[in-house]
Amino acid sequence: MHPLTSRICGLILGVGLVLACAPPVNAQKALEGTWTATRAERDGKAAADVIGHRLSFAGDHFQIESKDAKTVYAGSFQVDLSTTPAAIDFDHAEGGLRGEAWKGIYALDGDTLIICDNAEDLDKARPAAFEAKSGSGYILVTFKRSS
Repeated sequence: MHPLTSRICGLILGVGLVLACAPPVNAQKALEGTWTATRAERDGKAAADVIGHRLSFAGDHFQIESKDAKTVYAGSFQVDLSTTPAAIDFDHAEGGLRGEAWKGIYALDGDTLIICDNAEDLDKARPAAFEAKSGSGYILVTFKRSS
């Protein structure tokens, strides 16, 4: 192989690796906007108190507001698309969990967002499936895009 061809191939490979390791900006952009909880389950039971809460994403920040528009939690979030299902972490800067983090998974299908996380028991590991069985310590919430 010609030395110049070898250098070009190396450069292309290097750029590809940088792009592959870049933060999932597009994944975060896909989540941007406001989502309203339409269905929720906590430890095997309906979680009616969560229905109507609004989850907003802007850049790498999130905010959860109650039905009466009061901030319940806020902070930063990260997504990881290299896992199946995709992972999402919520690092709390406001609310009763300041300095704590929820570890979860998510699925996005058009205007439907499903998140399952360990918000009910922070000692639990990240969920592996979209279920919140009794005793699991997980909450499963379905959101619809509202803006």
